[in-house]
Amino acid sequence: MSRTVQSVERAAALLRVLSAESEPMALGRLASAVGLAKPTAHGLLRTLVVAGFVDHDPVTGRYLVGRSLLHLGSVTLDLNELRSVTLNWVDTLAARTGEEARIAAYREGSAVIAHHVLGSGPGAQLAGTGTSLPLHATALGKVLVAFDPGAARSVVGRQLDRLTFRTITDRSQLLRALADARDTGWAAAVEEVLPDLAGIAAPVRDRGGYVVASVGIAGPVRRLCDPRGNPRADLVEQVTGVARSISRALGHGRAAVA
Repeated sequence: MSRTVQSVERAAALLRVLSAESEPMALGRLASAVGLAKPTAHGLLRTLVVAGFVDHDPVTGRYLVGRSLLHLGSVTLDLNELRSVTLNWVDTLAARTGEEARIAAYREGSAVIAHHVLGSGPGAQLAGTGTSLPLHATALGKVLVAFDPGAARSVVGRQLDRLTFRTITDRSQLLRALADARDTGWAAAVEEVLPDLAGIAAPVRDRGGYVVASVGIAGPVRRLCDPRGNPRADLVEQVTGVARSISRALGHGRAAVA
């Protein structure tokens, strides 16, 4: 007869509940959700906090899934390594679309560009390597918030700065945009960070399926969007295709070798 360790089962139950919630949870609600006394739940949570699997806000007393657990099974690429692995694909995206192509990763509350290539179309450089972009107002940032739990948590409870008249500052509206990104597999930002600037981006996944970066293009609205102001379907296809190619290069979708 197989035996289980009760404390491990209880800790796993707490983690399952926290993983299903996008907002931090109070101790009482957590304990109730798994049917534990508050002192028992508190002891387990304290251990999970030490392990890095749960984060605790000392001000509110609430708990949420820790970054160590979110990244379990995923290798965080150094930005230089990300650039070296993906630069040929970013170059290809710029050549195929004629627009500035960029790949970025989530770092400390921003989307940080690891590599960029200028397009062949007229226009000045928009954002160079190492530039930090706002998560809520750029296509690259929206992809990271939509698919990276760490990036998503970084915007929870934060004021969304208005950068243009089209910047999304309403949290409900942003959540709808992120849901659309998850449904379609790509995100766009039209005049949200700068007037007359549009962007299209898609997620890059590692071997385990975790989103480690976002890749996309940026350029004038008249070139990236149709007459209705919607991103051009052919450009979306180019961006998502390159994102899939980079993901395959990182091992996503490859069969495990015994």
